[in-house]
Amino acid sequence: MVSTLASMAEDRVRRLRVRVRGAVQGVGFRPFVYRLARMMQLTGFVLNDSAGVLIEVEGTAVDCFAERVWKEAPPLARVDTVDKLELEPAGDETFEILESVGGRGATRIGADAATCVECRHELNDPDNRFFGYPFVNCTHCGPRFTITRALPYDRGRTSMAAFPMCSACGADYANPESRRFHSEPLACPACGPQLSHPIAEVSARLMNGQIIAIKGVGGFQLFCDARNDTAIDRLRRRKMRDEKPFAIMVPDIETARILARPSRAQEDLLASTAAPIVLIEARDHLSKLIAPGLSRIGLLLAHAPVHHLLFAAFAAEAAGAPAALIATSANPEGEPLVSDNDDAMHRLPGVADLIVTHDRDIAIRADDSVMQVIDGAPSFLRRARGFVPEPVDLGEDGPCVIATGADFKNAICVTRGREAFLSQHIGGLDNVKAIRFQREALEHLCSILDVRPEFAACDLHPDFRSARIAEHLDLPLLPVQHHLAHVAAVAAEHHAGGPVLGLALDGHGYGVDGSSWGGEMLVVNGPRWRRLSSLLPLPAPGAGRVAREPWRMGIAALQAAGRRDLAATLWPGHPGVAQLDAMFSRGLQSADTSSLGRLFDAVAAIAGVRLVQSYEGQAAMELEALVDDPQCLAGGYSLADGLLDFRPLIIHLAERQLGRRKAADLFHGTLISGLADWASLGASQAGTRAIMLGGGCITNRILAEGLSSALRDHGLEPYLPHQIPPNDGGIALGQAAFARHVIKHDCAQNWEHRTCA
Repeated sequence: MVSTLASMAEDRVRRLRVRVRGAVQGVGFRPFVYRLARMMQLTGFVLNDSAGVLIEVEGTAVDCFAERVWKEAPPLARVDTVDKLELEPAGDETFEILESVGGRGATRIGADAATCVECRHELNDPDNRFFGYPFVNCTHCGPRFTITRALPYDRGRTSMAAFPMCSACGADYANPESRRFHSEPLACPACGPQLSHPIAEVSARLMNGQIIAIKGVGGFQLFCDARNDTAIDRLRRRKMRDEKPFAIMVPDIETARILARPSRAQEDLLASTAAPIVLIEARDHLSKLIAPGLSRIGLLLAHAPVHHLLFAAFAAEAAGAPAALIATSANPEGEPLVSDNDDAMHRLPGVADLIVTHDRDIAIRADDSVMQVIDGAPSFLRRARGFVPEPVDLGEDGPCVIATGADFKNAICVTRGREAFLSQHIGGLDNVKAIRFQREALEHLCSILDVRPEFAACDLHPDFRSARIAEHLDLPLLPVQHHLAHVAAVAAEHHAGGPVLGLALDGHGYGVDGSSWGGEMLVVNGPRWRRLSSLLPLPAPGAGRVAREPWRMGIAALQAAGRRDLAATLWPGHPGVAQLDAMFSRGLQSADTSSLGRLFDAVAAIAGVRLVQSYEGQAAMELEALVDDPQCLAGGYSLADGLLDFRPLIIHLAERQLGRRKAADLFHGTLISGLADWASLGASQAGTRAIMLGGGCITNRILAEGLSSALRDHGLEPYLPHQIPPNDGGIALGQAAFARHVIKHDCAQNWEHRTCA
């Protein structure tokens, strides 16, 4: 009987209003709906509006239509909800795509997507009108976020507004059978943007060892031949980048396999529409100048038409040798990515031998995303092109909060309803240009989300520029302790209700007691939290220099272990060590830090890996690269009064001088075991099994995977961040999420002090 009634309902003419929410504009959703409706012989209309996509369909089988809209959405679409409302039939005779309707927005656009297979085929087809055109795209690929100034997503609100369509593109745009039906960035050589230089010239110059700046999807990139040591060395000198690793762009997965050993999960990431840089174990085919001291390289595939054309020209001249290009952001050291033609002509002549521009504006700049695979899942080191503005679902509605992040690896976060939008990577806020970029990102994000923030959140550090920026937003301000924000970010992503235990394994953060924190165990329960314990604090002599000079933490750790006498053996003749040793002898008092990052520095110095760093995290990264088989030193750590103490390991490494690889194995294995025992004790005290793992040290793959496994062996449930970086690049999410808890529970302004046990 039930099936009979259902069949009768499907046989009669009905009209449904179907509301689709999510990332459904600019991804070919309307043409998909149009074709589906016509195929199912339904009438009505579809349009974009501020809430997403609105559809009305009339005919039989309208329920089946709504189900197929959900299940068969285009590849780039992200459908959050499909709501239905029964209407009276209106008697439409056709199905149409109507003009977009504006208004206060609640929808979003998709992220920029790598060139699809069909467009790549047309790019290489001499008989196709898109042959050799460096801006070919369709509804399945191409720019979105970086060309959009406002929603609804229509050509007039993007930087493509300056390019009226030719008749051929106009016909494609209007043809429901075309892959480019209502594709807003659609253009061809007759009507679209143009590159300033021919590809053949660019390729020839690269082959001759020159450095070329090319305007890409989200900004200018610098390229040179990855097989040419002279070119790489010149790029390092011009960019003032002594040892920080460069990323390598290759044309396809096959070339990636020649140069590295990608796993299946890493290949999936490489070939995804986001096309991020992925850290992969390198083979021995590449120059040592690319990633000095590291075992992995950052690989990315060609993802824009201009890249594919470059590699095609390269292959024609390279006689079968695997093509690989250094691909790095075109920004003078510490400044934001260059995205404007005039700015490029002003800032890049001293870096690049040739500057290749085009005449399509970049509405908002976005650097390449950087990822790795940890514990079998993707993990961010930098979140930008290809992923922004995809939101993190917070699981419940709340006020609109803007969070200004930290001063390093800055990214901001804006919440709207139950969504949290983390901006693209902005970088260090240590110069005027970076601060302007942060303001630019903030205004753009609020514009495309159509929101007006009601509250602001920021770091507790009184000297952070990001905090002062938040103070000037003229909104009620909620400061959030740095490591609390790290833990809250992971909890927010996983919808982990309280209480949860958080291990914030990090470099530096301003503690509520004014000291330097960085290896923290926190209990978080909604708007309440407390610091349960920490790593044993060590002296941090030298203020800001201590993070750049690991030898300072080496001797400080020996001082804390009562074995400063080993310093002369470890670093004979080092004038700075001798001077600091003498100062400790005279009773030097320096500030202490519980930072795990500084413990990494100390061990790197004691193990002979690195005494001075040329970029942030270098010592820890090189120590990680040396690990073959992590081993735990029996008695290498202790737990007393809740403090986790690795002084026995420090003494052992300094006395035995095992060599760099054995020291790296022993440190990582002992660290993992100690942290797992510590967390197990804390979980018992807090009455929870859920362990949030955050902070910059969680970007260490050996540590993150080993600790997750060890926690599971203890019967605990570890949670790693997957949608945001575990480092300061994701901290704005934690600030915003925790601030919403406080607002929801109407806590007082100085809540963080009162709730810290």
